[in-house]
Amino acid sequence: MIFNDHFSGHAADYERWRPRYPSALFEFLAAQAPGRGRALDVATGNGQAALGLAEHFHSVVATDLSEAQLEHAAPHPRVDYRVEPAERIAAPDAHYDLVVAAQAAHWFDLERFYAEVRRVLEPGGVVALWTYGKFRAGGEVDRALDDFYRDVVGHCWPRERRHVETGYRSLQFPFDEIEAPPFELVTRWPLSTAISYVGTWSAVQRYRAFNDRDPLVILRELLEPLWGREDRELHWPVHLRIGRA
Repeated sequence: MIFNDHFSGHAADYERWRPRYPSALFEFLAAQAPGRGRALDVATGNGQAALGLAEHFHSVVATDLSEAQLEHAAPHPRVDYRVEPAERIAAPDAHYDLVVAAQAAHWFDLERFYAEVRRVLEPGGVVALWTYGKFRAGGEVDRALDDFYRDVVGHCWPRERRHVETGYRSLQFPFDEIEAPPFELVTRWPLSTAISYVGTWSAVQRYRAFNDRDPLVILRELLEPLWGREDRELHWPVHLRIGRA
């Protein structure tokens, strides 16, 4: 199957530098599901969401089309990793209590994906999609990062990125929506780690493919005078769409 793969080429970096989801998010998701038996994490990448779900469900299937990403996923006794497209789920009808897609649904053929979600969810089962955008550190750091995002690599973002920028409110979501509390990812990072994280952006990878200069050099020039020597607390608001089939 042909798909737009923006991440396999730097799967190890993706696993190392991407921030972790908050445990409270998975507690909330599990509380909405009709049971704690089986959960499915679609387009799992390196398995971050799957590992969070495994703390609350008896078994988790985590699928992705990128074998390179799955090779860097952490093993867990309750997680079964499989190479599989989001739009063709290898499961019987009414099989899962919960289906999730973390930072991935904007890449899907949503009509086909949603048809599969309705088929594999148990009656009253829950589907959750979430995304996050740029980190926020406050003040001039945020303004410099916004300038880099827009003016340096902005032309390199795939068109699907617009759904991340709207917090998934622009995605069709034909389910009985459940009101959710706010969640966010929080880290304390030095500048070097923040720059390595930005290096996992698909726009940075595309910029490198067509330019002689690494855009992270430009980012360091923007942020170094502003960051300081101390680690900074960074925040990524999580934008969650959750509903019942």
